[in-house]
Amino acid sequence: MPLRALAIDFNSFFASVEQQERPELRGRPVGIVPVLAETTGCIAISIEAKQLGLKRNMRIADARKICPDLRLVEARPETYIHYHRRLVELIESCVHVTQVQSIDEVTCELKGRWAEPARAVVLARQMKEKIQREAGPCLRSSIGIAPNWLLAKVASDMQKPDGLVVLDDADLPGKLLHLAPEDIAGIGPNMQRRLAEHGIATMAQLYAATQAEFRGLWRGIRGEQMWRLLHGENLPPFEQEKDKTIGHGHVLPPQLRNETDALAVLHRLLQKAAMRLRDSGLYAGALHVSVRYRDDTHWGDELRLTETQDTLALTHALNQLWARRPKSHARRAPLQVGIMLTNLLRGEAHTPDLFELPREKTRDRLFSAVDLLNKTFGKNSVYFGGAHGATKYAPMRIAFTRIPKPELEEIDRARARRLKPAKPVADAPTEDQTTGAD
Repeated sequence: MPLRALAIDFNSFFASVEQQERPELRGRPVGIVPVLAETTGCIAISIEAKQLGLKRNMRIADARKICPDLRLVEARPETYIHYHRRLVELIESCVHVTQVQSIDEVTCELKGRWAEPARAVVLARQMKEKIQREAGPCLRSSIGIAPNWLLAKVASDMQKPDGLVVLDDADLPGKLLHLAPEDIAGIGPNMQRRLAEHGIATMAQLYAATQAEFRGLWRGIRGEQMWRLLHGENLPPFEQEKDKTIGHGHVLPPQLRNETDALAVLHRLLQKAAMRLRDSGLYAGALHVSVRYRDDTHWGDELRLTETQDTLALTHALNQLWARRPKSHARRAPLQVGIMLTNLLRGEAHTPDLFELPREKTRDRLFSAVDLLNKTFGKNSVYFGGAHGATKYAPMRIAFTRIPKPELEEIDRARARRLKPAKPVADAPTEDQTTGAD
């Protein structure tokens, strides 16, 4: 069976970007944090920190006990996105990128002569060399080559950092048997529990299960697909579930842990989410608002809506939900706030209200103008008054499954221009730092 897929995983991506940009961090244990505070946790760590035993999400106080000279760097999401886009361009110049799995991982299709094992290895080495030459020597990667995308992903995780692993027919299942079932993409905690209930705890047991058993375990066609992929068949990547919700959350700094500022931050989060909603061509049918307090109590409520992407309609809904909170909550100090737009509907399925149609068309033009101004002139050029006083809070975050668009996250446009990936030279510039999350 020919090799059809190549997966490339950038090692300790956020920390490696910082080491590329800042030579003084190279070879040092580095922790990327959302804010420069000893009470936070590492959202990403460098290869050197991993080698000392540090783990992602480890509290800084605990990390210091293991590594007293840990260097903390406040995350800069826009920088990582610039590097991500540049790296995808470089990979695409060598081989077609079929799927961007996350900000630090892509899958490519091998065709024709590149499907031959020897040529695939040559291609992988050429890609590594080109990335280090044109993006920077700190951008190391692990590459997996296999008959399909799932096995290529498994192979890319088998040798880190800077690995290159090939899995072909002769390697199956032998080279997989030392792995645990949860090392396979798509087998999370819930599926682990389901496997355990059926007496499957090892990779050998998983591989010995029949196609029908897989279908039962996954409760549908996805199980059959997983069985075929694990046995080397070439199937297209699973469609990622998108557009189920759009939301944002923010941990409030001490000076904002009061009713007035917490509501202002919620308005800021809502306006960001509404802009994403319109950019995605979606309409929301419900708004959920949540607050976590310093005494570890929680409040949350949801309001159903006639589907909308209108910031003013969503603002009214937010204010209505806020007014419905129990009066006892007003005496508590809010610690974290969040909003979630749910019951999302694609634009082509949206039916405007006949009586609201003229106003909806007018509002559409208004919000298009507001969005264009913010995309063109940058951070908070125009915003609605509910967010006044909170526009500098709730900065851009990067999730594993979503790479934000800087133009939608209202970053400072002049600053973004300064954050283009640096050439791999000895005196790479040091940039100011902003916040972010992995």
